[in-house]
Amino acid sequence: MTNRVQWHCFSEGFLSSGIVSNIDCVCYFTVISSGTIWMQEILPLVLNGGDLTPIHTIPNWERVPWLEEKQLARVVDKLASPRALVSHLPYSLMPPSFCTSKAKVIYVMRNPKDIMVSSYYFHQMAGCLEDPGTFEEFMDKFLEGKVMFGKWTDHVKSWRNSELGDRIMYITYEEMVEDLPASLRHISDFLGCNLTEEVIQKIAEHCSFKSMQNNNMSNFSLMPKVCMDSDKSPFLRKGIAGDWKNHFSSEQLARFTSVISKELEGESFPLPWSLD
Repeated sequence: MTNRVQWHCFSEGFLSSGIVSNIDCVCYFTVISSGTIWMQEILPLVLNGGDLTPIHTIPNWERVPWLEEKQLARVVDKLASPRALVSHLPYSLMPPSFCTSKAKVIYVMRNPKDIMVSSYYFHQMAGCLEDPGTFEEFMDKFLEGKVMFGKWTDHVKSWRNSELGDRIMYITYEEMVEDLPASLRHISDFLGCNLTEEVIQKIAEHCSFKSMQNNNMSNFSLMPKVCMDSDKSPFLRKGIAGDWKNHFSSEQLARFTSVISKELEGESFPLPWSLD
């Protein structure tokens, strides 16, 4: 089954639903292992002014549901407005109702080398994904797009070249790691939330990696072991930038950089990190 067919199966209900045509939706999109769960923690707090109740009482997959999953229809009407929604879908698969809506969009990027490392460990522990094999074998799959949702370069290009104008905000995982309060201010300003500095600091504290590791509503400990086996690898593993340096050989780095650079040739958008 091709990646495109897989996407269609996941998103069929969403594509015909028009759920995100509403102005009260905030949607964010990521490649797998790009800070997705972090934003599931952040957005509800930004949107509700720092009320911690949702992150302590509602599992993250229900408080910020996935556009790709069937349970979206079951939980979306229970969410307080404005609603936060998440997806790994590329822009090319978004329906016309989304493209013409007034919903705000946040696209989170991450250094693809760190994405590959994090995704490698995620494939080890996620029961719904095939075994990644060796690190070298998984690199082959990653670069060839034989992973869920396809090539990193295709996904990034689709969203960086979207025609959403001032409806879309771009932010990186690395920015959030370096200065989370500053990133929260950026997100708050983009969404028109006008959070006070006290609330910003409160959200930053409760969205720290350590806090999320200890939050059963966020660390996927509620999931059965057959779905998420933390004995193989923790779901929230490190939460840092630059871990790729502990995994790539010089030969692997050269190959990875060559492939990614070639596939981004001719693109006008800058990358916030060096591929070397």
